[in-house]
This record gives sequence, structure tokens and C-alpha cells, in this order.
Amino acid sequence: MRATDWCLSSSGAALVLATSSDGQHPAENVVDGSGTFWTTTGMYPQEFIVGFPECVTISKVAIQCYLVRTLRIERSVSRDPVDFEQCIEKDLQHTEGQLQMEEFPLPDFQATYLRFIIKSGFDHFVSVHRVMAEGMARDT
Repeated sequence: MRATDWCLSSSGAALVLATSSDGQHPAENVVDGSGTFWTTTGMYPQEFIVGFPECVTISKVAIQCYLVRTLRIERSVSRDPVDFEQCIEKDLQHTEGQLQMEEFPLPDFQATYLRFIIKSGFDHFVSVHRVMAEGMARDT
């Protein structure tokens, strides 16, 4: 089996929830894989939830974003997007004029949903360009 990026809409991922919406840069852009992005509309925290087509085993999560100060990633293995547990919380480095690219190795943990919570930013608005969850489908 080869690794799959479960956070792509072409792999069956869906954006389940986002706390803000911008008509020109909607949250669905983080899963479309086309180089577009989501921008928040101010105030913190901001969050979005990505749902997978089934429970998947993930070995690494990555994010490409801009002006995010503190990020938390949570997972759920429930059938519905509830009962999240924290996996990662990190203060990101400010990269003036460049995207922040962070990878988080997660040794074979399972998830049906990932919730990305932007707890704070370096400015009033932040952008998320891409999220990735590399892994394999769980055998049933």
C-alpha cells in the first residue's frame, strides 16, 4: 500500500466546519489541493474540522499557513465530529513574508476527524493554505 494524503477532497476528505468564512477565500480551500487558501475573518480562536471517509491511520500531519502563532490539533475516532482529544499544541515561528510549514510526526494514530484550532495569530487575520494527513486506510 502507498501513503495517501487523507486531507485532500480527491481522497474523500470534507470540510465539516469552519468558524469563519470569506467569500473569496473559503475554508474548503484547505482540502482542494489547488494552491488556494482560507483566510480567517479576525478574532481568536478560529477552527476548522476535516472529516475522512473512514477511520484512517495517520503517521504525519502537516500544515502550510501564514501568521499563525499558536496551533492545536485534535482528533476524533467517533462516527460524528465529537469527543476530540488533543494531539499537538505548538507555538509557531513567525516567518515574515513566507509561509509557515510545520510537520508533526504522529506514530500510527487513528482518526475519523481532525480539528485544527488556531488559538492566536501574529496579526488579526491568518491564512491556511494546506493541511495534510499522511497515512493508510485501516483494514476492516
